[in-house]
Amino acid sequence: MSPRHGIHDTAPAARWEDGFLSGNGECGLIAFGDPAAERMIVNHHRFVLPNGTRHMGPPTVAHRLDEVRDLVLAGEAKAAQRTFSDGRRLAWTQPFHPGFVIEIDRANPPPARDYRRDTDFRTGEVSAAWTDAGGGWRSRGFVSRADRVLVYELAGPALDLAVRLSGDLPGRPADVGYSCVAEAGDAREVLLAIRGTYPPGLGAYGFVGVTRLVAVDGPVRVEGASAVVRGASRLLLLTVLDRADGPVDEEPLRQRLEALPADYSMLLRRHTAVHAPMYERVELDLGVAADERAQSVAELLTAQRRADAPTPALLEAMFHAGRYLLISSSGVLPPRLTGLWLGEWGAAWSGDFTTDANVNLQLAGAGIGALPEAVESLGALIADQIDDWRDNAMAVFGARGVLAPSRTDGEHGRLFHLNAEWPWAMWVAGADWLLFPLLEHWQVTGDDEFLADPLAPWLVEVALFFEDFLAREDEHGSMVLVPSYSPEVGPAGRAGVAAVNATMDIAAARHALSAAAEACTRLGIEREAVARWQTLLKQLPPYVVDSRGALAEWAWPGLVTPDDHRHVSHLYPVWPLHEITPDDTPELAAAARRALVLRGDENLSAHGSLHRALCAARLKDAALVEANLGKILGNDMVFRSLMTSHNPGLEIYNADAVHAIPAVIMEALVDSRPGVVELLPALPRSWARGRISGVRCRNGVTVAELAWDLERSTVRALLRSHADVTVSVRCARARGPFRRGEPVLVAAGEPVRVEFALAADNTGMHAPLPI
Repeated sequence: MSPRHGIHDTAPAARWEDGFLSGNGECGLIAFGDPAAERMIVNHHRFVLPNGTRHMGPPTVAHRLDEVRDLVLAGEAKAAQRTFSDGRRLAWTQPFHPGFVIEIDRANPPPARDYRRDTDFRTGEVSAAWTDAGGGWRSRGFVSRADRVLVYELAGPALDLAVRLSGDLPGRPADVGYSCVAEAGDAREVLLAIRGTYPPGLGAYGFVGVTRLVAVDGPVRVEGASAVVRGASRLLLLTVLDRADGPVDEEPLRQRLEALPADYSMLLRRHTAVHAPMYERVELDLGVAADERAQSVAELLTAQRRADAPTPALLEAMFHAGRYLLISSSGVLPPRLTGLWLGEWGAAWSGDFTTDANVNLQLAGAGIGALPEAVESLGALIADQIDDWRDNAMAVFGARGVLAPSRTDGEHGRLFHLNAEWPWAMWVAGADWLLFPLLEHWQVTGDDEFLADPLAPWLVEVALFFEDFLAREDEHGSMVLVPSYSPEVGPAGRAGVAAVNATMDIAAARHALSAAAEACTRLGIEREAVARWQTLLKQLPPYVVDSRGALAEWAWPGLVTPDDHRHVSHLYPVWPLHEITPDDTPELAAAARRALVLRGDENLSAHGSLHRALCAARLKDAALVEANLGKILGNDMVFRSLMTSHNPGLEIYNADAVHAIPAVIMEALVDSRPGVVELLPALPRSWARGRISGVRCRNGVTVAELAWDLERSTVRALLRSHADVTVSVRCARARGPFRRGEPVLVAAGEPVRVEFALAADNTGMHAPLPI
């Protein structure tokens, strides 16, 4: 295994948060513990604890809409929020929870030495190796995409151990029960089963896991709920699990296990044939020295703590780890707040899909990072919930189209998480925001079949919603977006968060109408609607620059942008929309950068820092990119698995940062939009030499390779495309025609090489460009 495509540590993981991770987009594995007591926590994307919210719906408040609008326009935000909330208490999504743990305990083992554990990103395999007085040992495991099974093998001189399943994980509620059984098969096989039961009357029964244990060359026997192996040299475990609304039928799970070969290598080959091509589509090399690249996770993190800025060695490792974990947690659903992994009950924010920022940030590198499978997982979630979005729009606004919720547990999309303090019914940008990764997928792939179904019909529904929602005008004849909510924040110096003309909402309306018009025009449908949308676009209010020269969070008199908050939703026109850019709208770009610089970090939450970094890359500010990456890597927010935390000091296990970091790096190296490929738009000076391959552009071009060397002032790129396309290739620090953009024809299937020298001031690439 190349050190670039994996991680290792020389100490066992004493806690689950440091455990190494594997997953197939449905089930996840956390491997931790030591040679005497190995532990594997098993997760399933759909394991959520019923809490009575499964059948809750949106507030039916459309008949109050005019009253609410009048209250907001009169400055009575709190009264408007009470009126629009129907008096309910804030209810949370069904919390994601761990499944169970596979415990492997050796009987009186001698002390272990030369311990090393690894994760191989190319194969998805986690392993550990050590020696003791008896000889050499190796454990390894993965979660198969091909066979939907968790596979584990332990090999050693003479196994003397017990294996059991347990539901006794930290924080388990007292009313969640579990029972375990072990059933003898033939002399070398045992079936272990665990059944978990939820509190009755809440809509779901429980879950089950079944493990087939095979002692390859020795006997195994049952002792209580455990399987005991003595004398064998190799042990294989195959595990499957499921959840159901009624008593779970174990028989299909047993049949699945019986049909699988008891052959670790064969199962790994079948899995790797699916997993490896996904992982290998994009690769990064930041010119890290071989000895640095070979460091253990502990050494990487120690070196980072001593550094003033993100070290290239850790950044490169985080890039590949982030892609690996995004792949591993995307499948039947997109990644949750914790990806796919959790080792204890009581996940923060229910461990759900938080849609106002986190889901999109985690998927920011999916389209450009050649992971359509991750985008498709979001599409599947939306397809399952689109009817609920329609119900939300009608109940809350009496409108056609769709209204997305601010969070979901994956089982439904009804907008129920709100109260008078958190008026999520007023967040009208959500559907446009959540559909953007799908639109980007179309831009990257040019797949018109995907555009025709499902994307364009959904874009039409978002446009129809805004047609109905936009019902008030100001004295200048511009439409007024009211009520309007910038996620999780309200204007400074006044009570309440309900407001008018949130910049995110203006951007969403503008984008929804234009994207629907573009899609329909391309497909030759909805001609009359397109004409209406084009007229409505001209009536939307402009963005506002405040007295500080910053892009305002609300385009309405008297509403002041707060100085300190974790969210930067008002930069939606910058990232991901490309509506405000230094090239096309330099004055607004300068105001957006000013807004980014002035905004405090509040609690240094991971999503806030990575959102800022993505916006900084779009604004070509390499220094801000690096500074915001440093807020993660320099504040003790990386576990020894390279999973990240939500807050500094390893507080709250959370995948936002690790999944978003690859996107930040790609955006700093390649920016793209229809007709344009920009190279090295926000390259920090510390990334002095490197290469990236496989980045997809939003115009059908693939940057098959991009290599740069600041010391030699050279840049070379190899471009490919699946269809003939002409793009302007540019680099603001280039010497010659590429500085302002040079048209390049990339013919289908014909690679095009681009080479140029950097201007003498290339050492200033870390500084913000004049805008």
